[in-house]
Amino acid sequence: MSKKRRLRPDERELWERVARGTDPLHARPHGMAEPEVRQPISPAPKAQPDPIPAFRLGESAKPQTSSGPTSQPPLAMDRRTHDRMKRGKLRPEARLDLHGMTRDRAHSALSRFILDAHGRGRRLVLVITGKGRDRDEGGPIPVRPGILRHSVPQWLSLPPLRSAVLQVTPAHIRHGGAGAYYVYLRRGPQRT
Repeated sequence: MSKKRRLRPDERELWERVARGTDPLHARPHGMAEPEVRQPISPAPKAQPDPIPAFRLGESAKPQTSSGPTSQPPLAMDRRTHDRMKRGKLRPEARLDLHGMTRDRAHSALSRFILDAHGRGRRLVLVITGKGRDRDEGGPIPVRPGILRHSVPQWLSLPPLRSAVLQVTPAHIRHGGAGAYYVYLRRGPQRT
């Protein structure tokens, strides 16, 4: 059995300082000083969830909209045509290969290509970006592979291309898979 030792005065003072900053679990033993009363910290108010929108029995659900990075853009084209395109059943009328181009050169080539295809009345074109090199060297900030692969959808959603583009979808594996995009164009002038 160990012998109970008495605290030295400096240890006793330290213990009392620590004890004053805590709340007791049980009644305080005789001889200990009462701690000073502190104001309780109120918890931060919880964010209220969005209210459930009103609905009528039998009404179809309204689509949820989210702006997260993984959210799919709303479908702007005919569902049947979109499904055929995603399955690789539609044949692109023109294609642009951006492999090996710099970002600036690729942007200008894409702009010329899309505006020209739209002017000729084409509807479905294929833009090949490639999957990109793995440039992540394990640093603290991750680097995405494929600068063009991530930039092309952004460029297509900005003016002047936005007015010509109806839908952008990753290509089927037979047309390049993750390294290519189908660009479905709005109806333009008649073919010449």
